[in-house]
Amino acid sequence: MFAIVEAAGWPIWFLIFASIIAVGLIIERLIFLRSSRIAPSSLLDEVVKELKQRGVSDGMLTKLAQSSPLGHIFAAGLKNIKSPPEVMKESIEETGRVVLHDLERFLTTLGTIASISPLLGLFGTVIGMIEIFGSQTAAGNSPAILAHGISVALYNTAFGLIVAIPSMIFYRHFRSKVDSLTIEMEQQAIKLVEIVHGQRKD
Repeated sequence: MFAIVEAAGWPIWFLIFASIIAVGLIIERLIFLRSSRIAPSSLLDEVVKELKQRGVSDGMLTKLAQSSPLGHIFAAGLKNIKSPPEVMKESIEETGRVVLHDLERFLTTLGTIASISPLLGLFGTVIGMIEIFGSQTAAGNSPAILAHGISVALYNTAFGLIVAIPSMIFYRHFRSKVDSLTIEMEQQAIKLVEIVHGQRKD
């Protein structure tokens, strides 16, 4: 592995650094963006059941807000349970924007890495080409410098694509996942408001 890095020259370190960040972000988002963690399927039923049995309390709201992002949204709405449906929905929407921001955290960075990795590979390619043309002398070409320039050019191009392709795949996957979770939480929140105000049977 070190031989490859050495053959690729110093431009490869930018790509190695980008790849480490990308792997870390992908692992973090895979762990964080789980449906069971963001929007538990049984949460609405549990909340409605507790409302019927005990009603709303500060302890219940605190526990609910800390349980999951969907629970945070529910808690925001239930704080205004005695208000009209419009007020309850407005508080849910405000908290939903905060939750959405957390869901999208680091995705911009991952998308940026996916976009710039080919450019970093191209940068290494240009450096390699400069070394190739720099080895041209009146007496002829230096085979060692020529070979090194070709290695720098090819390795950087390949590594740039190796970093960019998975990063872009996971970026698109996470964007789709966030959109799905957002729709799911929105539907669950609307159901809660309608149940609370008697507009829907649970």
